[in-house]
Amino acid sequence: MTLPTVTTIAETRSAVAAVRGAGRSVALVPTMGALHDGHLALVARAREAADAVVTSVFVNPLQFGPAEDFDRYPRTLEADTAALERAGVDLLFAPSVADMYPEGRTRITVAAGPVGDLLEGRVRPGHFDGMLTVVAKLLHIVGPDVVLFGQKDAQQVFLVRRMVADLNVPVRVEVVPTVREPDGLARSSRNRYLSAEDRRRALALPSALAAAAAATDAGPERMLAAARAELEGREGVEPDYLVAVDPATFRPVDDRYRGPALVLVAARVGGTRLIDNELVSLG
Repeated sequence: MTLPTVTTIAETRSAVAAVRGAGRSVALVPTMGALHDGHLALVARAREAADAVVTSVFVNPLQFGPAEDFDRYPRTLEADTAALERAGVDLLFAPSVADMYPEGRTRITVAAGPVGDLLEGRVRPGHFDGMLTVVAKLLHIVGPDVVLFGQKDAQQVFLVRRMVADLNVPVRVEVVPTVREPDGLARSSRNRYLSAEDRRRALALPSALAAAAAATDAGPERMLAAARAELEGREGVEPDYLVAVDPATFRPVDDRYRGPALVLVAARVGGTRLIDNELVSLG
């Protein structure tokens, strides 16, 4: 059976209304395409969480900064559609930029607040405002019971949860654990840009997180020092940040902190910027 695919907001709302009319619940998996096993893990969980799964494929221009190449982002809709069909998705929403922003760049956006200016937001100004704006639009268009995101994009997950809570959006946010390659590298659409040598060098990120997880009894500063040692001096690896934050606030913890902490790392490997994270318990 061919995967039903719609491109307009009106078609999407009509298709979802038919699902609702049959008494079925709806899950939404928002993506920018270039799908990999991490995305398909979201779909698999979505099928467990609801009766029908809607997946969106939309490369959102609002979350690309002036120094980022929106046109270079991989667009593989034919392959994505085939993968989603095999995964059992019920409806694919694949709008154009004109469908989503018919009057050009939207004048009203969702502001990410102070956390949106930290870490990824510092490197990519405005990125999280654009991300939240398109997620808000998708939630209004589809009206799902549950929306699913991957833990790899931890700051995105935190901000989506904050938006849903602060704006009383009637949806449940589920987070699926990071899907990794057999050697530990987090699956990412950006991995396709890595050369064979850079692919090997990229293992410094999961190695740093493993070192942090093994040093939690030493306290935050020593834990981060152990992780930093896995990054520093690695040829072809340029660390951007390595930090431990309180998952409840996304603010960096001090050395007196004890409890759950999210260790976040970002680095440029060759010409590709990668991110990863690990939840640890500081005791």
